[in-house]
Amino acid sequence: MSIAPSNNDALAQHLAHSGLRATPQREIVYQVLLERRDHPTADELFARVKAKMPTISLATVYNCLEALVQCDLVKQVNFEREPTRYCSNLTEHAHFIDTATGQIIDIEMTPAYVARLREALPPGFTMEDVELNFRGAAAPSALKIPATAAQTGPIPA
Repeated sequence: MSIAPSNNDALAQHLAHSGLRATPQREIVYQVLLERRDHPTADELFARVKAKMPTISLATVYNCLEALVQCDLVKQVNFEREPTRYCSNLTEHAHFIDTATGQIIDIEMTPAYVARLREALPPGFTMEDVELNFRGAAAPSALKIPATAAQTGPIPA
């Protein structure tokens, strides 16, 4: 399985910009991340990728994830003492962790909301990035809401 030509070209360009090259392993790891936006751990992603590329190793998946993070195609997400998770949503967003199910949902943050967060900073502070996490319970029907196109867009231009 390979990435659609436009995504494949964009992936190759992003990797090249970071001094890396596109490989079949990086392509499949990225494609699998795009298929399900559920913030998998490296181990979870390995199981999914292995089903499509049986020869891939866990070490290779970790190396691919490191490369994708390095070239800003994927974000590492850390929740307290849990294993690192990976998020392909590159828009400004927060995370909602459903404490009953463990499911992680992307919550869109509008530019106006991000501006309000900047305003909360004391004078002389500059915000480069924000990580905002909510924990709580979500109604079962709310967990079935699909992510919007803005939240799931592929490689940024």
